[in-house]
Amino acid sequence: MFGKECILDLYGCSGITDDMLRQYVYDLCDLIGMERYGECKIIWFGKPPFEGYSLLQFITTSSVTGHFTEKKAYINIFSCKDYDESIVKKFTKKWFNAEKLKTRILIRE
Repeated sequence: MFGKECILDLYGCSGITDDMLRQYVYDLCDLIGMERYGECKIIWFGKPPFEGYSLLQFITTSSVTGHFTEKKAYINIFSCKDYDESIVKKFTKKWFNAEKLKTRILIRE
């Protein structure tokens, strides 16, 4: 396996802010044993109805990215180092207080 990508789509989220997103990335990386590389980048941009936050956190084995609207979160975690996606799913759903979570796992060879 070259890498694993966990794709998370969350619906019915509440209270998404830039500070919340930054802390999510820090706690997520600690939880799954990923070393952050540089600062987490979070920006608000877009045009209605597609405006929201975008996030990029490099990790030494790849990246965590995300796109967020008021009630939705779309997150991708790609790493050449293996990690337990079941922990990621449970942690992320709880963090965003999501009503619904859809996930997909891609294995890159």
